[in-house]
Amino acid sequence: MPENTAVVVHPVARVIGGREEVRDDDWGPVTSVIRLDADRFGPDALAGLDAFSHLEVVYHFDRVPEGKIQTGARHPRGNTDWPLVGIFAQRGKNRPGRLGVSRCRLLHTDGLDLHVQGLDAVDGTPVLDIKPYMAEFGPQGPTTQPDWATALMRDYY
Repeated sequence: MPENTAVVVHPVARVIGGREEVRDDDWGPVTSVIRLDADRFGPDALAGLDAFSHLEVVYHFDRVPEGKIQTGARHPRGNTDWPLVGIFAQRGKNRPGRLGVSRCRLLHTDGLDLHVQGLDAVDGTPVLDIKPYMAEFGPQGPTTQPDWATALMRDYY
């Protein structure tokens, strides 16, 4: 693959409503709408999706300026009680690719709108892809994570 090859991705939707400000915790009760781009999609693009309880949503951290992107190690959330870990060992928004991946509950569909709960993306966020969550795509076998990650996520949802 040639170096510096650009990947161009166009949003398929935008987040409407929910939170306006970026905040780290308490996403569980937040409800919002993922509205498909009406110039590219019709309601048939969502046919059958309402049979699933959850979605996987890929979105762009569009509010992170280039100058805030981190590429090395840092303390998660700036908490020096937690270890210095590489940017790829955490899920912070200041990532090199500025991509977020979230799983949320699908409440219902309505035309081009997906009504969701627990999506950790703010109003106006560009959505790059939407997939139904299927249990078989979850981890195979037991999962492990460090104690600091469990502490960080304690109040996230």
